Amino acid sequence: MRRDMSEKTPVDFWFDPLCPWAWMTSRWVLEVEKVRDIEVRWHVMSLAVLNEDKLDELPEEYREMLETKAWGPVRVVIAAQEEHGPEVLGDLYTALGTRFHNQGEGPEKETVAAALKDAGLPESLMDHWDSTPYEPQLRASHKEGIDKVGQEVGTPVIAVPGADGGQLAFFGPVVTPAPKGEDAAKLWDGTLAVASVPGFYEIKRTRTKGPDFSNL
Repeated sequence: MRRDMSEKTPVDFWFDPLCPWAWMTSRWVLEVEKVRDIEVRWHVMSLAVLNEDKLDELPEEYREMLETKAWGPVRVVIAAQEEHGPEVLGDLYTALGTRFHNQGEGPEKETVAAALKDAGLPESLMDHWDSTPYEPQLRASHKEGIDKVGQEVGTPVIAVPGADGGQLAFFGPVVTPAPKGEDAAKLWDGTLAVASVPGFYEIKRTRTKGPDFSNL
């Protein structure tokens, strides 16, 4: 069936709130929402889950970060989804990312508790920080996203309706600073154009600077 022309195109976005590059991409996608007829649907994925079988291969600093910082926030996020509905994820991600990245507070328990308050969610969700009965849901959400693109990438994963009725999915784009206005639209249009080519896998160049949050 043809999609009604007035219906917005769903854009599924998998994020781990810990990742500054995913945060940058998420703010770009929200900018695209203003200039293209799309609607973002948020999903949680986990860098801790992604890397749990290859910790010995990772640099010591990154491994320590995954083991000590990465689990708590995503446990709280998946608990928020399960107890309050997926519609709360957008505001919660904004609250977490603003504090983690823009304000430099880092993924500490106090920061996540403050972000819950910012998003209008109960502090009792912090009970899930060290462990959660929703780990199967966390792993299932992560698997849904990563299975669309393969194990060799990370967060974010974006999926949109494809021409064949399935989904067109990709990792990234990795960009800094997040484009605004028509620049955001140009990057969106171009990303969809290359991602829709059968057999297309990668465009890449060496990053010469870190995430720039100055315009967020």
